[in-house]
Amino acid sequence: MADIVRMDSDDVADVERIWTEFVPSAELQHIDPERFSFRWRSVALADVAIIRYSLTATVESCIRPEDQLFACRLVSGPGSWVRSRQRYIEPGIPWATDGAQVEARWEDTADVSALAFDRGRAQELARRITGDDLLSLRLTGLEPRNDAAAHHWGRAFDYLLNAGSTTDDDEILEAGLSRHALVTTLSCFASTYLEAISRVRDDAGALTVRRAVTYIDENAQRPITVDDVAAAAHISTRGLQYAFRRSLETSPTEYLRRVRLDGAHRDLRHASPRATVAAIARRWGFANPSRFSALYRQVYGRSPKETLEHG
Repeated sequence: MADIVRMDSDDVADVERIWTEFVPSAELQHIDPERFSFRWRSVALADVAIIRYSLTATVESCIRPEDQLFACRLVSGPGSWVRSRQRYIEPGIPWATDGAQVEARWEDTADVSALAFDRGRAQELARRITGDDLLSLRLTGLEPRNDAAAHHWGRAFDYLLNAGSTTDDDEILEAGLSRHALVTTLSCFASTYLEAISRVRDDAGALTVRRAVTYIDENAQRPITVDDVAAAAHISTRGLQYAFRRSLETSPTEYLRRVRLDGAHRDLRHASPRATVAAIARRWGFANPSRFSALYRQVYGRSPKETLEHG
């Protein structure tokens, strides 16, 4: 069951209490109580805590997780910094650690986004995804692999926070969000997980998945089925489902749905003045407008109509 916490406070003790509750290794070394304000929002799922807070004060802090894998982005004004072992990280760039100490300082308002995973459960899930029962999960880089990875992590975080707040205690959905949070983080930062995935993708199953993905990408607007995808990839439908789960941690149906949603999203953003949501949805295989709107809002955080009207 998702545990949602919201707090607005002007009491320094509140930020110290709630922050160390979610991240036990966090240490707030100095907070200037003058002009202090604190706004916190978090969603705790079974395997990940999704945290966003805004803190106005002069602050010095550090974190050195022992039993957690922790990813974070701090956005603040001039004079702020983030560093680890005397290596400075540009504020606004996500960073991640599973043991290395990271320190931060800011003098005005900082907006912080963070994902905190239980390290043991994260390793267990990474082993299931990769099929490597001996995988020792470690981060091998503090910063994102590239600019695209940094941008992707930020977008994924926004989606996770919004979706996690509206799960209605659906255990299957919460498990899916936890998995998405971990896979996104381990894919955006250099890790032993990526090394294991690379090995998996070199096998024949990965070749099958690549064929299937190409077929889906090229034919998503046609009324294709998973059986059609399997035939194009020269594999049984059951075998295709297994290959997708092993290589991509999703199903062919889910991948096809996401490609169609992405196509509808592009068409909505660039539609003519006479276009309608229903017509664009039908073009991409969504016959039920209400179902399409619900799926679209879950992924993009707003309604199809809003995208159609505002781009």
